[in-house]
Amino acid sequence: MDLEVKGIGTASRNVKRQKSAQGWRICSSDAYGPRPDDVPALDLRRLGDSDGENDLSYTPVMKEQSRLASPDSTSTVSWGTPFPAPSSRRRTYCQESPVDEVSPEGLTSLDEKAIQQQCYTSKPYTAEQSRKRSEAEDLAAQKKKQAVVEQVLVDQLSRAVISDPGQDASTTDLSQQQTSLPGLGSAPLRFRNRKLHQTKVKTSSTLTENLLSNKLRFDARIISRNGRDACRELIGFFFAFDKSLTVYEYRQFGKNRTKALPFIQRGIYCHQYGRRKRRQYDVGDFHVGANLTFLTAQHVGLPTSVQEKPLLTLRIIGIDEMAKHSLLTSSNPALSKQEIDDRNIVMSVQGLLKEKLKKRGVLTMTGLVRFFHQRDQCGGGVLQKMELRQGLKEFHLELSNKDFESIWLVLDQDGDGEADYYQFIRVVIGEMNEFRKAFVRKAYMKLDPNKTGSSSVNDISKFYSGRKHPKVLSGECSEQQVRAAFMDTLKESCVSSDEVTYCEFETYYEGLSLGIANDEDFANVIRNCWAV
Repeated sequence: MDLEVKGIGTASRNVKRQKSAQGWRICSSDAYGPRPDDVPALDLRRLGDSDGENDLSYTPVMKEQSRLASPDSTSTVSWGTPFPAPSSRRRTYCQESPVDEVSPEGLTSLDEKAIQQQCYTSKPYTAEQSRKRSEAEDLAAQKKKQAVVEQVLVDQLSRAVISDPGQDASTTDLSQQQTSLPGLGSAPLRFRNRKLHQTKVKTSSTLTENLLSNKLRFDARIISRNGRDACRELIGFFFAFDKSLTVYEYRQFGKNRTKALPFIQRGIYCHQYGRRKRRQYDVGDFHVGANLTFLTAQHVGLPTSVQEKPLLTLRIIGIDEMAKHSLLTSSNPALSKQEIDDRNIVMSVQGLLKEKLKKRGVLTMTGLVRFFHQRDQCGGGVLQKMELRQGLKEFHLELSNKDFESIWLVLDQDGDGEADYYQFIRVVIGEMNEFRKAFVRKAYMKLDPNKTGSSSVNDISKFYSGRKHPKVLSGECSEQQVRAAFMDTLKESCVSSDEVTYCEFETYYEGLSLGIANDEDFANVIRNCWAV
């Protein structure tokens, strides 16, 4: 039969289809010319459905293999390279061993899975990628800090005069001069509207921008087991002219709206814990790693979760060193003899346990937290002296009586016989520096953008990336196997099998940090795993 086909051009072409015993074939008309010899004939019979579609013995008509961008090719298109053949090592290298199996070095399979995560340091980001990422982060942080500085200046300069108690006297004097209507009594002072033109030109608490510019800016975080509070972004200011300080919280509402809100109102405060208790804050008290303590009863505007404890502890994680040098000749704070002795005791004990924790840091840190959590019946986070010592013995971290008593005197300065077990772990074993903690918080905030304090195991498994692991790049392990090794060790440290809290997430990387000496190597671990 004949079939007429009309093309896009001006002329139409006739295509004749002839049915033969061998099947349908296409015969071109004279308009196309004869079929070249090197072009195979199209056999529509082979395109039909058949049971042997997946038969691997079928060979195509073309005998030659397609060429993939050979060096002498004139084509500018690169078609890539074929995938390498799967290696047999991929199936046998990362087979999971039983949990109770112990290697000759005394490491269990979970220890080996945890150590596997340290291998990311072998393939760090390139210098160019690291530089671009660092510049973008610095620019965003600078804009954020500048917005908070402007908000602080606006708040302090405008509220100082309007809210000064001396304005009440001027308003009263002004109202007495005014003629009152007969039969109407004077309204109480708290119900009167204070007009801006009724304020004094100068009061005893008037501030100027020059006075407020003589300040020290610092970044801080809350030391808390609550993930929402621990991820709060705090920026503080210490004013040298009256030795007062204030702390603001940088908040983001939605995608485009940001606001700096007062967290600690400006005032003159003193230490509430430690060897410097009841001493007023000075410039020397502000350095990276220092703690600022406040009584929550004095700040009614704090979040409810923070007010549950009588003491609020802020850790300084960053500081404007140039401003500090201009306010203080020496950047190092002046320490008393007792504080120096405490520091030497802590460093001595941590040195004794450092070698034991080098390869078993993850399971030891997470195991200690679970051990203490199970014995914390009231949920207050504090334990007795004997319970803390029993935990060290359970994980083969025994200390001599002299060393343990010295550590206990550093912790139990109030003499109540109890201590926070998280603080106990930080003192005995040590903790990451603030550079490393900043990367851990960035990773967790990616998992928990709403700051609920916990993240589901499914979300963590989705965000975790093992593509840049050296063993994945070499073909020894698959990405799924590396992810499974990470999830196994993380679940082992969690109380719940479905949720991971911020504290548990941080504790995991606290233990992993013990086996990584270089800060940049640890940063590469976080970057490669979580793309932060």
